[in-house]
Parts: sequence; C-alpha cells; structure tokens
Amino acid sequence: MRRWTPILAPTLFVGLLLALWQGLCWALDVKTYFLPTPLEIATALVQNAPLLFISAWRTLQTALVAFVVTSLLAGFSALAAASGRIVEDSFRPIALILQVTPIVALAPLFQIWAGIDHPAGAVVALACVAAFFPIYSGVLAGLNSADPALERLFDLYDASRWQKLFRLQLPSAVPQALEGLKVGLGLALVGAVFGEMSAGAGGEEGLAWRIAEAAHRMETARSFAALTALILIAAIVNVAFRLIERRALSWWRG
Repeated sequence: MRRWTPILAPTLFVGLLLALWQGLCWALDVKTYFLPTPLEIATALVQNAPLLFISAWRTLQTALVAFVVTSLLAGFSALAAASGRIVEDSFRPIALILQVTPIVALAPLFQIWAGIDHPAGAVVALACVAAFFPIYSGVLAGLNSADPALERLFDLYDASRWQKLFRLQLPSAVPQALEGLKVGLGLALVGAVFGEMSAGAGGEEGLAWRIAEAAHRMETARSFAALTALILIAAIVNVAFRLIERRALSWWRG
C-alpha cells in the first residue's frame, strides 16, 4: 500500500476537487462562458484533440529547442566562469541582468528583431532568456562544489587544468547541474508559452495561442481544454526529466 500512496493520494485529492467543482457549478447554475464544468472541459478536450495535439507539439518543440540551445550556452558560460575568478566576475552582471529582467519587457524588442515574418525566432529567444539563469547557476555552483581536499590533492600531484576540470569538477557538478537543468526546462516551457502569447502574434499557433484565441471568442471550455493540454505536457516533461535525472544520479553514485 505504501508504494501506491504517492500516486493514490494526489489522484484522490484532485478527483475530490474536480467533483466539488462540478457540483458547485451545477448547484449555483454557473454559466459555461464564465466557468465551465470539468465535464464540459473534458468534452471540449476530446472534440478538439487533433488540433490541440498539433498545437501542443509546436509548443513543446519550441521549448525543447530553447532548452537545448540554452543548455549549451549556459553550460559553456559556466565552464568559462569556473576557470577563473576574473571570468566569473565578468559574467556575473550579464547573468544577473538575465535573471531580473522580466521577459514581458523583452517581448516587443524580440518581435522587432526577429521580424513579423519570423515570430518563431522571437518565441525561442524569449524561452532561452527565461531558462538561462537557473541552468548557468546550477552548473556553475556544481563546478565550484568540488571537495577542497580533493582539489589540494590534484594540486599536489601537479594535475593540469583540464585534468582537474574533467576528473574532479565535472563529476562533482552532476547533481546541481541536473537540478538547474530541471528548473531551466520548466522555465523554457513557460517562456515558450509567454512568447506565443506576446511575440508570436498568432504566427505560431501553439497551445498558448489556442488559449487566447478561445478566450477572445468567449469559448471558455475550449480555452480550459487547451490549458489542460498544456498542464499535461508540463507534467509529462517533468516526469520524463525526473526519470532521466534518477538514472543519471544512480550512474553518478555508482
């Protein structure tokens, strides 16, 4: 029973909330355009499944492209920053700017730079900005978390900078780097969704665009259906990365 508790407990709780939602909407006679019931949302989800699947793939594809690009940029930046105090201090202002600048303020600029004919570029760029800092800080913190005693041992044996990096710092960085990547993946999806709503301007018809389109037409059930599809994608991506993280940590600890 203990094995199934982590699955059954949240499932029953969510089911209870949905039943309460359904019952209150029926009892209070809430209009569909204001707040649809879970059954109406499920119906809209089934009816629009093919279109939502295409839009979901576009949103996920954008987020994954941004995640891969940002992982490479942030990873190499963290490696460079870990090579010396001067380099790290030089990179710090840029990293802080990317952390504190709201992507809502960058969306109009990226839309101009990408051009009206290439909205996908602006969406990917916004997703990259959203995901950069957690990946950079996670990798950098991991590289700097090597055991000082082992560092002194490497210095004692006159190890080269590359030997110290590949045999000590990179292996030590795995847990924190994976945590940064996990957070960055979630923020890449958030950035992609926001980019579709703002900079995308309808050119990239992802899930966020479907949510806005349905809301503008007062088709609230369809808007909730698209939101449900987005939540499902986020959950699937999170679970998939957790499985990868668990395997990677098992290999690292072994």
